[in-house]
Amino acid sequence: MQKINKAIFPVAGLGTRFLPATKAMPKEMLPVVDKPLIQYAVEEAYAAGIRQMIFVNGRSKRAIPDHFDTAFELEHELEAAGKQELLDLVRTIKPDDMECIYIRQPKALGLGHAVLCAQCVVVNEPFAVLLADDLMVGKPPVLKQMVDQFNEWRASILAVQEVPPEHTKRYGIVAGTPVNDRLMDLSHIVEKPAPADAPSNLGVAGRYILTPGIFHEIANLPRGVGGEIQLTDGIANLMRREKVFAYRYEGRRYDCGSKEGFLEANVELALAHPQLGAGFREYLKTLDI
Repeated sequence: MQKINKAIFPVAGLGTRFLPATKAMPKEMLPVVDKPLIQYAVEEAYAAGIRQMIFVNGRSKRAIPDHFDTAFELEHELEAAGKQELLDLVRTIKPDDMECIYIRQPKALGLGHAVLCAQCVVVNEPFAVLLADDLMVGKPPVLKQMVDQFNEWRASILAVQEVPPEHTKRYGIVAGTPVNDRLMDLSHIVEKPAPADAPSNLGVAGRYILTPGIFHEIANLPRGVGGEIQLTDGIANLMRREKVFAYRYEGRRYDCGSKEGFLEANVELALAHPQLGAGFREYLKTLDI
């Protein structure tokens, strides 16, 4: 089976939890310290060896292609002003060996449908899916950890973490047989079960590596929870024909789809920032909290 060289970024959502900030700006372009969420996700995929980035976009998301495009006027102004450090920074947003492809999702029919929209580009290769509003920090990067697992097991792999039992209705929940202390051979996956119905407290985080067999399963799905075509349902059907593993990643996930998680990410990544961290830490010490 081929190596992972393609990553899908489903970015067509409306970001209603962040209104009015997302009325005219995609939620994936919200900045955490000094970079938009989508750039963190793309950098994670690039660090995992992926070079083809596939954005499943909506009609109101022009800011995302613009961000990864060349900004001739901006670069000219920075060069003329002698601001070489900023010019170099802008040029690193899209490395020369990285390809960006944009696909329109015509209707908001859920994550499974967004993944299916990219089938024409992925074709018969294994691929990654990254949800940009799950900001993942790990050493090595979380997706790199998963690619290494895929290279060993050659099967679909889902990133998982323990979640509070009362939060199972927010996640796809998995259960199965442990292979080692981080890997599980899956037997069950359920989309957003009530706590009483959850098979475990292991929730799927926003990183997936999937084999191309998932496309057949999604294409034949009825609409599921919320009237959407659920990726979780497709994975459940895929498990009948192929091995699917869950991987407990090493790292920290920030749920930047929620305002609380977004604020936590900004504070913690600002504290870790090589230029801003020390001063920001001293400022926080002055607050009466």
